[in-house]
Amino acid sequence: MVGALSGMGALHFAPRSARTMAAIVPPRLRDRPLSAERLVQLTGVCELAGAAGLVLPRTRPAAAVALIAFYVAVFPANAYAARHPERFGPVAVPFWPRLAGQVGIAALTAFAATGGRVSR
Repeated sequence: MVGALSGMGALHFAPRSARTMAAIVPPRLRDRPLSAERLVQLTGVCELAGAAGLVLPRTRPAAAVALIAFYVAVFPANAYAARHPERFGPVAVPFWPRLAGQVGIAALTAFAATGGRVSR
C-alpha cells in the first residue's frame, strides 16, 4: 500500500498526469475555493502523507482512517469520469467496477493498518 500510494501521490505532481487528473474534477468543484490543479496537488499531498502514516505502526490506524475518508472524498471525480467515457477514454473506468475497486482499496488500507495481521 505504501508503495502504491507513494507512486500515485507522486503522479499528482507530474505535469501530464496532473492535467489528466485535473480534467476529471467535476465542474461544480472547480475554483471553489481551489482550482482543479490545486485540488490535484492537495490530493497528491494527502496520498503521500497517508503513505507515510502507514509506515509507522503507531500512526497506521489514524492514517488508514484518513485515507479511507480521502477515498470517499475523491470518488466524485472518478464517478464524473465514469459518466463521461467519451471525454476521458481509458481513465473513465465504468462506475460499478470503479466503486468496487474503491471499496477494495479501502479494505486493503484497513488491512495495512493492522500491519498485515488478521485478528481472530
